[in-house]
Amino acid sequence: MTSTPSQQLPDLTDAASLRAFRSASPQWLPIALDIARSHGLENGSPHVFATGTNLVVGLGDKLILKIFPPLLAAQFVSERAALTQLKGRLHLPIPEIVAEGMRDGWPYLVITRLAGTLGSEVWPLLPEPQKERLLRQIGETIASVQRAPLGPLAHIEPRWDAFMRQQMQGCRGRHERLGLAPKFLAGLDDLLRDAAKLIPMDAPPVILIGEYIPENFLLACDDGQWSLAGLFDFGDVLTGWRDYDLLGPSAFMAAGRPGRVKSLLEGFGYTTLDFTLKRRLMALMLLHRASDLNNHICIEGWQERAADLLELQDLIWPG
Repeated sequence: MTSTPSQQLPDLTDAASLRAFRSASPQWLPIALDIARSHGLENGSPHVFATGTNLVVGLGDKLILKIFPPLLAAQFVSERAALTQLKGRLHLPIPEIVAEGMRDGWPYLVITRLAGTLGSEVWPLLPEPQKERLLRQIGETIASVQRAPLGPLAHIEPRWDAFMRQQMQGCRGRHERLGLAPKFLAGLDDLLRDAAKLIPMDAPPVILIGEYIPENFLLACDDGQWSLAGLFDFGDVLTGWRDYDLLGPSAFMAAGRPGRVKSLLEGFGYTTLDFTLKRRLMALMLLHRASDLNNHICIEGWQERAADLLELQDLIWPG
């Protein structure tokens, strides 16, 4: 017996029930298509995106509808404000807002769908010179985003100083829970002491996307050369110290390769990689809101190759 899809979005109170609901697309797809109809938008051949945290459906090949559960309403606020503020300010295409609204307490955005191939599909296959080239472009893109004025993002919560204090307080508990090896946990208190001095808390903040990772950008190939062709997913945007946005590409893409690390940092605008910068990046990597070293550092055998956090920072950022 099949259940009739509800025409109302439920009141979900935790991440587990949200995951279960999101994976049962027959329950919510009719509502998504009704939202599209209400704006007079094409809703034939919808494509449900299986990954991510929100309800996301492609409407034809031109539009995407993102429906945000109330418990992730902050992501809606970040995405909406970031897309509005960055519109026309970057050399790289980003989605544009076509429509927005609320259904049963769930805010939603209809945005344009960008052309290109998902970075995660292409990145593993690229030769080393192309990886270095793309990391330079990513560094340049991060710097370009950070040159944009904050606008309404100046009021986004949490504020940087409060966010960092909270991350520092929960840092040891988080990494113990995630199974970080004792030899790295041993250096955590020293690193957090350094972090309080190394990470600016009251410097003029910049826009931080939080996740410059292959799943969040699109690539295009021209005559055998791959280039960045689009950036999307602005639900984790906050404002704060600029180096925070180097962590995603450092962990997921640079993989401790000197040429890649150099390209990323030079694209961003850093010409020297000294102990202070490595130490600050190591601290920020442990304090990142998505920090999970065991699953995020893409360096073969790094747990065995580094004896402590000092050796680990030299492994991730060589040179």
